[in-house]
Amino acid sequence: MADLTTQSTDLPCVTLIGMAGAGKSTVGRALALRLGWAHLDTDHVIEADLGRPLQDVFDGLGREAFIRTEERIVSGLRLKRCVISTGGSVVYGPAAVARLRALGPVVHLHAALDVVARRVGAGQGRGLAIAPGQTIADLYNERRALYEAAADLTVDSGALAPDDCAGAIADWLARREP
Repeated sequence: MADLTTQSTDLPCVTLIGMAGAGKSTVGRALALRLGWAHLDTDHVIEADLGRPLQDVFDGLGREAFIRTEERIVSGLRLKRCVISTGGSVVYGPAAVARLRALGPVVHLHAALDVVARRVGAGQGRGLAIAPGQTIADLYNERRALYEAAADLTVDSGALAPDDCAGAIADWLARREP
């Protein structure tokens, strides 16, 4: 089994995708700690790039421009040995998904709709890329196939504690290493 905590700089990244409330940031931090890697939250990169909180960015740009901005920023990432926690809308940007897949394996953190709804409510204040009149259920159903198509692995983050999710991902990564 490969030692993923090695200091090699040739190791790829691992990216976490999924709905808001699936635990991408929490699991990402736990996985990075377990691997001894850096952790990057792309929502924070967007905030830093534009100098505003994510909700302000979304409100100022609107859904489509926000998605294009997220795609531009994520498709420009140049990283190694990093766990990347993405915003849930990253799967709308083909260039962003292609870049994340080029950086390394992509893991879909899946949580059932009731878990997502309980964790995020209606999504206010989260910078959630939701269209006017669209519900969390609509968004969930719209994105599910996109997450599945982009992912190399799906982990049920609604059924597992964050540390258990991180452990399952780390075990999977170790098994797939040459």
